[in-house]
Amino acid sequence: MRLLLDEMYPAALADALSRLDIDALRCADLRLVGAPDAEIFAAAAAAERAVLTENVGDFPQLAADCLTSGGHHAGLLIALSSRSSRRPAGIEPLAAAVGSVVDEDLADRVVYLRPPR
Repeated sequence: MRLLLDEMYPAALADALSRLDIDALRCADLRLVGAPDAEIFAAAAAAERAVLTENVGDFPQLAADCLTSGGHHAGLLIALSSRSSRRPAGIEPLAAAVGSVVDEDLADRVVYLRPPR
Protein backbone atom coordinates (compact mmCIF):
# COMPACT_ATOMS: atom_id res chain seq x y z
CA MET A 1 0.00 0.00 0.00
CA ARG A 2 1.18 3.49 -0.86
CA LEU A 3 -0.26 6.38 1.17
CA LEU A 4 -0.11 10.13 1.37
CA LEU A 5 -0.86 11.28 4.90
CA ASP A 6 -2.79 14.50 5.22
CA GLU A 7 -0.78 17.20 6.94
CA MET A 8 -2.53 16.76 10.29
CA TYR A 9 -0.56 13.59 10.95
CA PRO A 10 2.84 13.48 12.66
CA ALA A 11 5.96 11.79 11.35
CA ALA A 12 5.44 9.14 14.04
CA LEU A 13 2.45 7.80 12.09
CA ALA A 14 4.51 7.46 8.92
CA ASP A 15 7.10 5.57 10.97
CA ALA A 16 4.45 3.27 12.49
CA LEU A 17 3.03 2.54 9.04
CA SER A 18 6.50 1.84 7.71
CA ARG A 19 6.91 -0.84 10.37
CA LEU A 20 3.84 -2.48 8.81
CA ASP A 21 5.49 -2.34 5.36
CA ILE A 22 3.19 0.48 4.26
CA ASP A 23 4.85 3.15 2.12
CA ALA A 24 3.58 6.37 3.72
CA LEU A 25 4.64 9.86 2.72
CA ARG A 26 3.60 13.03 4.51
CA CYS A 27 2.51 16.24 2.83
CA ALA A 28 5.80 17.76 4.03
CA ASP A 29 7.69 15.14 2.00
CA LEU A 30 6.02 16.45 -1.16
CA ARG A 31 6.15 20.13 -0.18
CA LEU A 32 2.38 20.25 0.16
CA VAL A 33 2.12 21.73 3.66
CA GLY A 34 -0.57 24.38 3.56
CA ALA A 35 -1.71 23.33 0.08
CA PRO A 36 -5.42 23.25 -0.70
CA ASP A 37 -7.07 19.87 -0.23
CA ALA A 38 -7.71 19.61 -3.97
CA GLU A 39 -3.99 19.94 -4.65
CA ILE A 40 -3.15 17.28 -2.05
CA PHE A 41 -5.73 14.91 -3.50
CA ALA A 42 -4.51 15.52 -7.06
CA ALA A 43 -0.88 14.94 -6.03
CA ALA A 44 -1.83 11.66 -4.38
CA ALA A 45 -3.82 10.54 -7.41
CA ALA A 46 -0.95 11.42 -9.76
CA ALA A 47 1.49 9.47 -7.58
CA GLU A 48 -0.93 6.53 -7.28
CA ARG A 49 -1.13 6.94 -3.50
CA ALA A 50 -4.25 6.61 -1.39
CA VAL A 51 -4.90 9.53 0.96
CA LEU A 52 -5.29 9.11 4.72
CA THR A 53 -7.18 11.97 6.34
CA GLU A 54 -9.76 12.86 8.97
CA ASN A 55 -11.23 15.55 6.75
CA VAL A 56 -14.71 14.22 6.00
CA GLY A 57 -15.83 17.65 4.83
CA ASP A 58 -13.68 17.93 1.73
CA PHE A 59 -11.92 14.75 0.65
CA PRO A 60 -14.96 12.50 -0.02
CA GLN A 61 -16.30 15.22 -2.32
CA LEU A 62 -12.93 15.49 -4.07
CA ALA A 63 -12.95 11.71 -4.59
CA ALA A 64 -16.48 11.83 -6.01
CA ASP A 65 -15.61 14.76 -8.27
CA CYS A 66 -12.56 12.88 -9.54
CA LEU A 67 -14.66 9.89 -10.57
CA THR A 68 -17.47 12.01 -12.00
CA SER A 69 -15.01 13.78 -14.28
CA GLY A 70 -13.68 10.45 -15.58
CA GLY A 71 -10.57 10.34 -13.40
CA HIS A 72 -9.32 7.69 -11.04
CA HIS A 73 -7.63 7.69 -7.65
CA ALA A 74 -5.79 5.15 -5.55
CA GLY A 75 -8.25 5.35 -2.68
CA LEU A 76 -9.27 7.51 0.23
CA LEU A 77 -9.02 6.37 3.84
CA ILE A 78 -11.02 8.42 6.32
CA ALA A 79 -10.02 7.98 9.95
CA LEU A 80 -12.93 8.52 12.30
CA SER A 81 -10.74 8.61 15.36
CA SER A 82 -10.60 12.36 16.08
CA ARG A 83 -7.57 14.17 17.48
CA SER A 84 -6.55 11.20 19.62
CA SER A 85 -5.09 9.55 16.51
CA ARG A 86 -2.54 12.35 16.31
CA ARG A 87 -1.34 11.87 19.89
CA PRO A 88 1.31 9.28 20.77
CA ALA A 89 -1.23 6.85 22.26
CA GLY A 90 -3.35 6.97 19.11
CA ILE A 91 -0.63 6.33 16.56
CA GLU A 92 -0.45 2.54 16.86
CA PRO A 93 -4.25 2.01 16.82
CA LEU A 94 -4.55 4.16 13.70
CA ALA A 95 -1.67 2.33 12.04
CA ALA A 96 -3.39 -0.96 12.88
CA ALA A 97 -6.66 0.31 11.36
CA VAL A 98 -4.82 1.18 8.16
CA GLY A 99 -3.09 -2.19 8.26
CA SER A 100 -6.46 -3.91 8.45
CA VAL A 101 -7.27 -2.78 4.90
CA VAL A 102 -3.81 -3.21 3.40
CA ASP A 103 -4.85 -6.20 1.31
CA GLU A 104 -8.00 -4.57 -0.08
CA ASP A 105 -8.24 -3.02 -3.52
CA LEU A 106 -8.76 0.64 -2.64
CA ALA A 107 -8.81 2.00 -6.19
CA ASP A 108 -11.58 4.58 -6.57
CA ARG A 109 -12.98 3.74 -3.12
CA VAL A 110 -13.62 5.72 0.03
CA VAL A 111 -13.05 3.62 3.16
CA TYR A 112 -13.98 4.79 6.65
CA LEU A 113 -11.56 3.44 9.26
CA ARG A 114 -12.14 2.83 12.92
CA PRO A 115 -9.22 1.90 15.16
CA PRO A 116 -9.47 -1.61 16.60
CA ARG A 117 -10.85 -1.74 20.13
